[in-house]
Amino acid sequence: MSNPPTNGERPADGAPLLDVSELTVHHGQLRALDRVSLRVFPGEVYAIIGANGAGKSTLLRTIAGLHRPTGGVIWFDGQDVTKVRPERRAARGIAMVPEGRRLFESLTVEENLQVGATYARKGPWTIERVYEMFGWMAERRSQRTAQLSGGEQQAVAIGRALVANPRVLLLDELSLGLAPVVVQRIYGMLPQILATGLTVLLVEQDVSQALRVASHLQCLLEGRTTLEGRPSDVTAEQVEAAYFGLARAGQESDSLWSGSTTSSRES
Repeated sequence: MSNPPTNGERPADGAPLLDVSELTVHHGQLRALDRVSLRVFPGEVYAIIGANGAGKSTLLRTIAGLHRPTGGVIWFDGQDVTKVRPERRAARGIAMVPEGRRLFESLTVEENLQVGATYARKGPWTIERVYEMFGWMAERRSQRTAQLSGGEQQAVAIGRALVANPRVLLLDELSLGLAPVVVQRIYGMLPQILATGLTVLLVEQDVSQALRVASHLQCLLEGRTTLEGRPSDVTAEQVEAAYFGLARAGQESDSLWSGSTTSSRES
């Protein structure tokens, strides 16, 4: 992989918007990521897949600035942001929808959206535009998020990230704990989000869902990359082997393609 520019200048046309090189992250003595690299280009939906414990969420949290890597470099728009604080990354255009939503449940829907606008850049996304995309939300703006269903909370979490007007949207396990019909509804809104010029880095256990929306795919297993490429260029057998490891691929392929890796369902 070619190195990013070292002079701090904006990359030339055709360069990746997000360039992660040889990223290593430890949780205590545990090596959660081992020299993971990826390049995400403007307008892409880049999907990271893998089983529980593969390092997917650690990767997104490190890109967002919530974990400090022990090795490697994170470049964003030609700038080294490896040691930049999370709020400064948000101000530059990196926003995250975390696993489990992590809303302020004692606050209302609108108050949660206002939190997302704290480090907002100039751009097309406003609270009112989020209300337009999620038709039910405006009339329930004064309701505490603790009273919402899982799918509704996920919509608020997405809206909270969008009002920051990011350039890269990090989506961590959108389908986790949600009923299939709710997952389809949320993913059905992805084209509207991409139409505003956003780039998406997506973490997903539901491989079938990831393959449907991704322009590029990368699989992690125990913190290492085991497969990378365009969905159209990889076979189901290759994905299964990369996801589980060669010894387990044949034993567990049924659960992989049925999307049953999601542990619980709620509406």
